[in-house]
Amino acid sequence: MNRKTFLILIALLVVLGGAGLALFWQDLGAWRKADVKIGSRIFDQLTVNDVAQIRLKDGKGEATLALKDARWVVKQRGDYSANVQEIGDLLLKLPDLKVVQTENVGAALLPRLNLIDPAKDPVKDPAKETAKDGKADSAGTLLELSDKSGKVIGSVLLGRKVIKIESSPLPIKQEIPVGRYVLTQGSPTVLVLSDALKNADAKPAQWLAKDFFKAERIKTLTASGDGAQWKITRSEEYGQWKFADGAGQLDASAAVGAVNALSNLAFSDLALEVKAENFDKPRTLVAETFDNLTYTIKLAKKPDSGDYYLSLAVSGEPPRERKPEAGEKAADKERLDKQFADSQKKLDERLKLERGLAAWTYVVAGKGLEPLLKERSRLVAVPRKKNLP
Repeated sequence: MNRKTFLILIALLVVLGGAGLALFWQDLGAWRKADVKIGSRIFDQLTVNDVAQIRLKDGKGEATLALKDARWVVKQRGDYSANVQEIGDLLLKLPDLKVVQTENVGAALLPRLNLIDPAKDPVKDPAKETAKDGKADSAGTLLELSDKSGKVIGSVLLGRKVIKIESSPLPIKQEIPVGRYVLTQGSPTVLVLSDALKNADAKPAQWLAKDFFKAERIKTLTASGDGAQWKITRSEEYGQWKFADGAGQLDASAAVGAVNALSNLAFSDLALEVKAENFDKPRTLVAETFDNLTYTIKLAKKPDSGDYYLSLAVSGEPPRERKPEAGEKAADKERLDKQFADSQKKLDERLKLERGLAAWTYVVAGKGLEPLLKERSRLVAVPRKKNLP
């Protein structure tokens, strides 16, 4: 090989190498643009204050949380107030979510990670070789954020939670969610986020504001309907309970249990299609309080369930002036007046909420209602057995 031929070969190698290097950097640049690096944030451009709607959709249902008249509501529950604490927690987490792992997963394996778009057709699980409903078993949860104009400003498909197994002194191992598999729009790479977002579920009931009524300082409690007919009363706030008709000795613990139940009830969901006037065999409870308020509660068994439907009405007005206590000293008047004013302010705020609750029918667990569902015979004190000599 002469010198001229050698130089030509060197020149060709340089040209080909340069072209190959250029293609390499071009491909690398495209990969960096399309993929997501570990440590990056998938919602780093999100402005939380711009979010006016949060849509969560999976294979079984959908929950849409929206800002309406400056308050968050749950659309699937007739615009009932949403839990602003839960919404705030979710929105504050999103901009800080970090990618801790990336996985190149084939499309056939996405069902195992619950990363099938809930809008797509059912898919087949290769592990079981059975057709599975893509809207239930293998579907992910689509999280979509929109601004007040309806424009989508962020979205991600949430898949299976990453679980960490921790041992404990007990034989039971604890499963702790520590992350979540996700797919971002336009990228085939499966990401693992630094937070499980365990509350980001498409269940409307989960997002309802759970503030409920509290019938306190009860003076009389009456039960009627559904085979019940009893009334208990007391003359003083901390006085002894007794049957209003004076017949029989009342079991004090049963009375206290019934009264306390009315200040500790919680609901799990709303029943939009059920109205109180259509309750089947309802039981009515009427609680009159020392604050001149009357709570009327109607209960009816929910079919094929251990739960009950509940409706509420609150009437009356609390006193606006404080009655001086017996033997009250002039030096104590200012302090007692302030205490009364503070308690009345809290009571008025609670009343505003409770009167707003009257427009809805609630689903309440039967267990919490058990003290209120007793017949009169079960409220009668059982005589103690005399000790034999």
